[in-house]
Amino acid sequence: MKVRTASMPTLRLTPLAALEQAAECLKTLAHPHRLRIVQMLLQGRYTVGELAEACEIPSHMASEHLRLMQRCGFLTSEKDGRKNFYQIAEQHLASIMGCIESRFGCVP
Repeated sequence: MKVRTASMPTLRLTPLAALEQAAECLKTLAHPHRLRIVQMLLQGRYTVGELAEACEIPSHMASEHLRLMQRCGFLTSEKDGRKNFYQIAEQHLASIMGCIESRFGCVP
């Protein structure tokens, strides 16, 4: 969408409906445990138990975080034997996480 007013040059703007959807997805990410989970999953696939341990939370809480992020389309899961492995489905999460890590620091 392009908008032009007398005092502004033509701007390229994202439709508000798309920005509303983006805001909802960003709200889903806006939790330290979910950000840790995304950070891990950008480096490999993990089980609920592994993610819960890294976040220092019970497995049932990690499962809820994973469910919310799956519903937003950020993650997928794959069964391997008796275990479910989670992985990133939305590749733009790498850019978002890169911004967060560059702004707030990342321990190598």
